[in-house]
Amino acid sequence: MRTVQCALLKREAEGLSEAPYPGELGQRVFENISKDAWQQWLERLVLIINENQLSTADPENLDVIEENMKGFLFQEGDLGGQPAGFAPQKK
Repeated sequence: MRTVQCALLKREAEGLSEAPYPGELGQRVFENISKDAWQQWLERLVLIINENQLSTADPENLDVIEENMKGFLFQEGDLGGQPAGFAPQKK
């Protein structure tokens, strides 16, 4: 099992088995983000895509998604938090 010092969880944790995203950002995630933290990001990503009506097929939307990813995983910039106005559904 590969471990990383996770930038999000602030502790050593099981690492990803491969870069989950292309390019330099994907390599950075692979080296610094744990499996658990990546799963948390994927859950947040669903909220961000749905609340902001983003399309992964639109290159401009991919830039927004990447900025949110950096904000959520590495606390860089102002994005990555819960979308403005998001209220979880009551069960």
